[in-house]
Amino acid sequence: MTPSTPRLRRRSLLIGATAVAAWPAVQAQSGRTLRVIVPFPPGGSTDILARAIGTRLGVALGQNVLIENKAGAGGSLGAGEVARAEPDGNTLLMGHIGTLAVNPALYPKLPYDPVKSFDPVAMVARVPNILVVNAASPIKTLAQFVAQAKAQPGRMTYSSGGNGSAAHIAFEYLKLRAGFFVLHIPYRGTAPSINDLMGGQVDATFTGAPVVLPHVRAGRLRALAVSSPQRLASLPDVPTVAESGYAGFDADQWYGFVAPAGTPTPVLARLNAEVNKALQLPEVAQQLAAEGAIPTPGTAKAFGDLIVRELPRWAEVVRAGKVKPD
Repeated sequence: MTPSTPRLRRRSLLIGATAVAAWPAVQAQSGRTLRVIVPFPPGGSTDILARAIGTRLGVALGQNVLIENKAGAGGSLGAGEVARAEPDGNTLLMGHIGTLAVNPALYPKLPYDPVKSFDPVAMVARVPNILVVNAASPIKTLAQFVAQAKAQPGRMTYSSGGNGSAAHIAFEYLKLRAGFFVLHIPYRGTAPSINDLMGGQVDATFTGAPVVLPHVRAGRLRALAVSSPQRLASLPDVPTVAESGYAGFDADQWYGFVAPAGTPTPVLARLNAEVNKALQLPEVAQQLAAEGAIPTPGTAKAFGDLIVRELPRWAEVVRAGKVKPD
């Protein structure tokens, strides 16, 4: 049945009123400081990607950009601050698999809900984890690592950026799939965990490519395997975990921007468009590729759907590994 002309006119007026009401919020972004909250210490993958995109986002929007590192509770402190912020598009969280998909299984009382507290803005990148050992280690392959871990259960160690961090969860997933045990040594941040690996205090780590690639290239660390379904273009000679005997293994980290729930739709649309434009710049694509990150432009809905899908998957890993946060 075709709507009557008056009904069409009323609908048009409603749509127009909504757009007019939201327009001041879009205009208000220009000239104001854009706060990008990174819920982890400086130097990690989340921080690197936030700075790569955040600066260009500010230029496109005509805003000053302030990147703030608000670490604590596996990213929950920074995420909670964004959840409480004014939903005007001037405060964003650099979301991450840990804060948005793993933490609900780790913390019984989060200061945010990963679905209800935020509006998805745009996915930024997927970052494969790389299993690395000290370059002086005699271990050359994943098979050798697993064999030694099984021969000496509990004597080998691995580091992560903290209990419940993405590196912790990824390694627990590897342990679950491969059936071995090594002792977890948590650190306060990714950078110190890498430093002690290079110093010989721990045997391995399984963390994001942006952090470990420079050390692999410099010959300080040796890469054994990558978590993605395909090999990295930046490490073509390093096999995937799936190739190394664990079919279907996929444990990439993912990153993307979210805003406080209730942010006006036109503002979200503008932010999504500008993030996607930044990801398609040749210099950004080159920078991310050099860091081992895979740009993933797309819609806000696609990013929101990913968050919803990942929640039950990683909850199962947390339960199986009996993972407890700090």
